[in-house]
Amino acid sequence: MSEINITIDGKKIKAKAGQIIVEAARENGVYIPTLCDYEGIKPAGTCRICTVKIGGRNMAACTTPVAEGMMIENDVPELNDFRKAIVEMLFVEGNHMCPVCEKSGNCELQALAYKYTMLAPRFPYLWPQRTVDASFPKILIDRNRCIQCLRCVRGVTTTDGKHIFGLVNRGGKAIISIDPELAKEMTEEMAEKAMELCPVGAILKKEVGYAVPIGMRKYDGKPIGSEYEK
Repeated sequence: MSEINITIDGKKIKAKAGQIIVEAARENGVYIPTLCDYEGIKPAGTCRICTVKIGGRNMAACTTPVAEGMMIENDVPELNDFRKAIVEMLFVEGNHMCPVCEKSGNCELQALAYKYTMLAPRFPYLWPQRTVDASFPKILIDRNRCIQCLRCVRGVTTTDGKHIFGLVNRGGKAIISIDPELAKEMTEEMAEKAMELCPVGAILKKEVGYAVPIGMRKYDGKPIGSEYEK
């Protein structure tokens, strides 16, 4: 695959032709925040946290391929405030109680809230009526925490390619649903994968909670994206 030249925030880097922007940035030590994107699964561009500016236009970095000579703005005040606003909206449209959440300290949404110094959201809390469904053998889903990134839908399938998770309804009534029959076939490894894929605490493997003590959790010592900072 041929190499091309692109620029991110004034830094000239090499990228592979046809590569997605977030992948090229990751390989060159440049952090672009994501929530719906996950390495190894098909990108969807649902959360827009990864929005960058190319030629004055806002573009999703997780679905936009690189092109020769592309000039990309990423870590700039305008985009960082835009990302902060998205994080705030995700907090107010759900019911996120970080102190009592099993994913606290390992949650990507929470980590981004710290990164962008979210204090009091600029939007009113909606306090929607959401359900917790623990009727499945190996997992439970807490829709109060779900941000509908669709990672579970895209990344968790049976051996013959059937999707265990799916999005049902439309608009504000849309929720992540689980096929009850396929859920019965979930292995321990599939349940673990589903929990790992979820960036928040919406999908949890049963009989496992608060396993990692405070101070040793993923983002306790190193903020999200810090591995890219020099």
